[in-house]
Amino acid sequence: MSIAQDVQPDERLIILDTETTGINPREGHRIVEVGCVEMINRQLTGRSFHVYINPLFEMEQEVINIHGLTNDFLRDKPLFTQVADEFIEFIKGARLVIHNAKFDIGFMDNEFSLLKRNIPNTRDMCTVIDTLHVSKDEFGSPKTLDYLARFYRVDKLVDRTYHGALVDAQLLAFVYIEMTRKQSVLNLSAGSESGEDSNAIRRLSSQRTKLKVIQASADELIKHDERLAVVANKGSEPIWPK
Repeated sequence: MSIAQDVQPDERLIILDTETTGINPREGHRIVEVGCVEMINRQLTGRSFHVYINPLFEMEQEVINIHGLTNDFLRDKPLFTQVADEFIEFIKGARLVIHNAKFDIGFMDNEFSLLKRNIPNTRDMCTVIDTLHVSKDEFGSPKTLDYLARFYRVDKLVDRTYHGALVDAQLLAFVYIEMTRKQSVLNLSAGSESGEDSNAIRRLSSQRTKLKVIQASADELIKHDERLAVVANKGSEPIWPK
């Protein structure tokens, strides 16, 4: 079953990313940033969760160069214990969309464990879509978020000078929409109650009422041109010109 078919129309998707002090929580590495955006019906709702966290851990310059968060910047930020409840409330019961979920969930479960409050593991609170695994199915090998963003031509939609968690979550949301667009279209005919083959060709009657064609107004054409200009200014070529 495709991921688009598995997701229910009104289901909350939380597109999530983290930044950390390193690659292995077993070596004492911690989360320094969490970024999440909410999506329902394949539309971003505008709701998000974003926080910087003091890891109580001095990062190496090599790590700082990746996400741009310095030890001095994080020193006065809240501890994970201070933001945990709000974070859990935001993601609980949702389906998480994460690129390389094993990494982020490993760090999240480690943080939950350190709280010593018997908080369930992430997969016990949420279901998960790992777009890294999805990319392997689609392309024959796992692809990075950067590769997918370029492939689906959404890489210019956000500024990724640094790989911030919220920025990467926003980018992954655009990738997810494009990655599942074809699946969603194909799924529109699924689940027919008539028992007919949803993939069968059905010809429409030649006597059917003609569809009414509604032309765009002058104001709508102006707004369309303005939107195309925004897309062009971000370095992408519009795929829906007049």
